[in-house]
Amino acid sequence: MASAPLVDSRGLSSPVDGDWNPEDVSFPEQFAWGAATAAYQIEGGWDADGKGPSVWDTFTHQGGDRVFKNQTGDVACGSYTLWEEDLKCIKQLGLTHYRFSLSWSRLLPDGTTGFINQKGNCSFKIESCAALIQGVDYYDKVIDSLLANGVTPVVTLYHFDLPQCFEDQGGWRSDTTVKAFDSYAQFCFKTFGDRVKFWITINEPYVVAEFGYEKGIMAPGVKEPGVGAYLSAHNLIRAHATAWHSYDTLFRAKQAGFVSIALNSDWAEPLNPADPADQAAAKRHVAFCLDWFATPIFLDGDYPAIMKSQVSVMSKRQGCPASRLPEFTEEEKMMIKGTADFFSLNYYTTRRIKHQDNTHSQPSVTADKEAEQVTDPSWPVAAGSSWLAVVPWGLRRLLKYIKDTYNHPLIYITENGFSLSDPAPLDDTQRWEYFRLTLQEILKAIYIDRVQLKGYFVWSLLDNFEWTAGYSSRFGLFHVDFNHSALPRVPYKSATEYARVIANNGLTASHG
Repeated sequence: MASAPLVDSRGLSSPVDGDWNPEDVSFPEQFAWGAATAAYQIEGGWDADGKGPSVWDTFTHQGGDRVFKNQTGDVACGSYTLWEEDLKCIKQLGLTHYRFSLSWSRLLPDGTTGFINQKGNCSFKIESCAALIQGVDYYDKVIDSLLANGVTPVVTLYHFDLPQCFEDQGGWRSDTTVKAFDSYAQFCFKTFGDRVKFWITINEPYVVAEFGYEKGIMAPGVKEPGVGAYLSAHNLIRAHATAWHSYDTLFRAKQAGFVSIALNSDWAEPLNPADPADQAAAKRHVAFCLDWFATPIFLDGDYPAIMKSQVSVMSKRQGCPASRLPEFTEEEKMMIKGTADFFSLNYYTTRRIKHQDNTHSQPSVTADKEAEQVTDPSWPVAAGSSWLAVVPWGLRRLLKYIKDTYNHPLIYITENGFSLSDPAPLDDTQRWEYFRLTLQEILKAIYIDRVQLKGYFVWSLLDNFEWTAGYSSRFGLFHVDFNHSALPRVPYKSATEYARVIANNGLTASHG
């Protein structure tokens, strides 16, 4: 039996020795237990009540097998009209926190505060323009009902669904979008900030840049290899920092909230741990994913040195007059540095990495990195996502890396999940095992590595529209029957087990 826990100066229950069972140790007091969703993936009502089109509306409606079976988020989980059903799921789990995103084009149909989608056919005036219907009221209802049930809302301003009108002007490659995002953010802070105290500006800027503007496999489907990702990432960072300063200057004193950006990253292990080339490649892999955004925001306002060097060398080799990686001005570096109140991390998997010389004449982020990803054949793979190898210990190593690299920040894991293929069994034993092992690694990170981890959010509350996988990949704690008009929600086994963890604030032997 494990030694009795002690309580350290931060109030953490800490094992006396290294021989301990994570299932005998509680999570810290006030640990945030959550689940996450995103507007386009669950709301439906794609054109309801005056909502404007987003890039994902456009992308899915264009067809061409971009998405599994040409499926769309037009209806999705129907959460725009079925919010009360979602709330029942949240209450059934006993969540302390719920992360969701606002639809920019539902609130502001033309992307600007010239038209605010408020309620009821009233004449809501701002900048001399009349309002439409519903948007603000919907999110007021979500926020107010969460608070009434003791659940803390964690609100993401931007989760991939850029208003189409801005994409028509260049999207995240344009300075116009940076300015528009700040205006939108200020509107949201002003409208909801009296009740919302946890804000995330942008979800996974790496995915937006790499898959939206480099490879073109996600909305808006732009293919500009070697250029588009760097330019859009540059503007995403600037947009985040500008919005953070707007909150800090105009709203923080009165609202007393916290603002960050959700960064996704795999962990990277060298394919051959004894090979210096593979060791260096693993470091580059993390630099070109997590550090690309974390280094400017959390450290010094600029890109990682290893990334700047790689892109510069590759650009010169390809005959470019300057590096394809944009440069921040000194003023921008000062503006970007320190613009996060906590570290928001989305983690799913780990990769083995080996060095791969760039022999391509065609520029790309992948080629610049000179690092090939390899999935270890000994790692189980999620049935619903061929890319998702099950490596819970990789999360612990990534958390330790963040602690050591980014000055021991407060960390929230704002997404972590495991997918099943459709049709998915309600007895999702394999998924619960993934969560159980992951929570054990989190406890080790907290008590052994002394990571300041404050919360954990499962992706996702509901089975939903999983981007290019459509409805074929099921990440939900609750099963959704998309073939039934009522879109009923039914808990998986993992939901029942997760609810027990939340109630106990820890794992117990019975979960094994």
